[in-house]
Amino acid sequence: MSDDRSDMARAGSDSLDAKICFDIYATNLAFARFYSVWLEPHGLTYPNYLVLTLLWERDGQSLGEIGAALSLKSNTLTPLVKRMEAAGLLVRERSSVDERQVMLKLTTKGKALQTTLADLPACTVAATGQSHETLRALQLQLRQIRAHLGREPR
Repeated sequence: MSDDRSDMARAGSDSLDAKICFDIYATNLAFARFYSVWLEPHGLTYPNYLVLTLLWERDGQSLGEIGAALSLKSNTLTPLVKRMEAAGLLVRERSSVDERQVMLKLTTKGKALQTTLADLPACTVAATGQSHETLRALQLQLRQIRAHLGREPR
């Protein structure tokens, strides 16, 4: 066992307080509650917001591109996108280059939400009580952890 693993074992890593996964889970729940206050009045869920964010960055992405960016499989993403289409936020169109691809394009209503929700990122930072620098460092650490967790187990 490596020194890090030995230290965790000695620290009682079986207790809930020692499990980083619980802190990440509980923080995710807190973020979900925070975002719901902003998003529910517009009929949005957090996954809807993520799809919109990607399309605000670059409209006309394929379903596959969106799924890859969000780490969502098509069986999860397709129903979500269909509901967003029914709500008038986007349209799904077959690609003119490859008809196997479904392209997602924002409607006027979907585009307008970018302005409506423009303050959300700054409000999120303020709600955390942390500086931009601290949050950026944490974000980079979480990405590294996620990359390591995505590797094949040894």
